[in-house]
Amino acid sequence: MEKTNTPLTTRRNFIDYFLGTSLGATLVATFYPIFKFLVPPQIAESTESSVVAAKVSELKPNSGKIFKFGSKPGIIVKTPTGEIRAFSATCTHLDCTVQYQEGTQQIWCACHNGRYDMAGKNVAGPPPRPLEQFTVNVRGDEIIVSKG
Repeated sequence: MEKTNTPLTTRRNFIDYFLGTSLGATLVATFYPIFKFLVPPQIAESTESSVVAAKVSELKPNSGKIFKFGSKPGIIVKTPTGEIRAFSATCTHLDCTVQYQEGTQQIWCACHNGRYDMAGKNVAGPPPRPLEQFTVNVRGDEIIVSKG
């Protein structure tokens, strides 16, 4: 029986192992961020049914303010006559955040020039549905917005 003197780890085996693990690490470093971007983490829907959106004293007539309602934005608008209204601030077209325009007295989506009137109804642009309207209650100086 002939005995071989070949070591278990040769230079070629070491280089193959080194290049293989380097290639594997490069592939993981490249595709893991892409995978995490394509599959975002699940965000639990907020169970809040009402929030304090603003103070009456900080809203001047014919102005709007974005507030956070759970995990989504909301918009509160004080009309020129002093009436306070609240809507979801997410455009029904592509979920962009809307804003109140004092000059036109409309809620406007900057993404595709969508417009909503003061009742939340879509009046121009591509939005297919009206904005979700919230219930507004005023207690003292606080404006409390609730769903439903």
